Amino acid sequence: MSLMLNHISFKPTEEYHLNDISLRFDSGKMYTILGRTLSGKTTLLKTIAGLQTPDSGSINFEDTDFLSIPVWKRNVAMVYQQFINYPHLNVRDNVAFPLKQRKMDENLIEKEVQEAMEKVGLIGFESRKIQELSGGQQQRVALARSLAKKAKILLLDEPLVNLDYKLREGLREEFKKLFNVSDESNSILIYASTDPLEAMQLNGDIIVIDEGKILQTGTAKDVFENPATAKVAEITNDPAMNINKCLIQDNSLIMNDSVQIQIPDELKSVPNGKYLVGIRATDIYLDDQGFAFDVEISEISGSETFLHLRNNNLKCVATIEEVKTYNTNEVVKINFDKSKIYLFEESGDLRHSPYQQ
Repeated sequence: MSLMLNHISFKPTEEYHLNDISLRFDSGKMYTILGRTLSGKTTLLKTIAGLQTPDSGSINFEDTDFLSIPVWKRNVAMVYQQFINYPHLNVRDNVAFPLKQRKMDENLIEKEVQEAMEKVGLIGFESRKIQELSGGQQQRVALARSLAKKAKILLLDEPLVNLDYKLREGLREEFKKLFNVSDESNSILIYASTDPLEAMQLNGDIIVIDEGKILQTGTAKDVFENPATAKVAEITNDPAMNINKCLIQDNSLIMNDSVQIQIPDELKSVPNGKYLVGIRATDIYLDDQGFAFDVEISEISGSETFLHLRNNNLKCVATIEEVKTYNTNEVVKINFDKSKIYLFEESGDLRHSPYQQ
């Protein structure tokens, strides 16, 4: 069983929200749509759910024209970033609502509701009114209702964004377990996120979207290790991969007049010329013998420190694995892990990845 999107476009204004999108989603699999805010993720999910009609293209599911099926007849469940619940119902009745609409047996409803609530950590809240819950708890109610429905297509639009860190981690593990559930029920799980780390942790197939266009699809590992373009490399890393102009000349990679490194052996066959060099923040390290950069901003995040650095016209972000305060305009010396360098053509297309065989 597959969900097929064929040349879907949606252009409500002068700009495309979806631009000639063709995708295939197979049953029993999880897909993560990864993109920045306003990249088209929510519009794509709404189109699948029937809440948004495309200007052109077709959607087929189980050999049926999906666009001809009314929203209420589509076996689709969707959880929004901004959760939606029924304020006049308690938690249990909110979760049970779609099952009661199907006129299921009450004993079966109770079983499905309990299972769904247990997965999202709501046991003990059955009789609470929605207004008595925190924002994160209300989001869990919406999640439980969608899980209990066991729809053939489950759409999750940044469903964990309002939850605390510990609960997010636990629910990500539950979503991974849904692989087996999906396989048994022939369902498709499509998850939208702006968080590259979350997308990698979910470990399904990844669809990278930007400005309404699909940039790359593939396994989490392949997209992370071999981004098709510099734009994909930026989107799939947090902080975004450092991308800068460079010149390769006489076995040197020149970023500016004062930052020049000997190119690694695997790049020595690359012709001299202008390129884009990419390196992750985690592959830049402090080195007393390195290049001098001025600190523009220092940010502490958990057990790490993000340093926003500048050397004349060259900017980069480095992740330092320690908590330390740096002053603005303080000079630090850094170096680059040459074995982790990416090279892109001036057009942005990938020329070399350190993971290429």
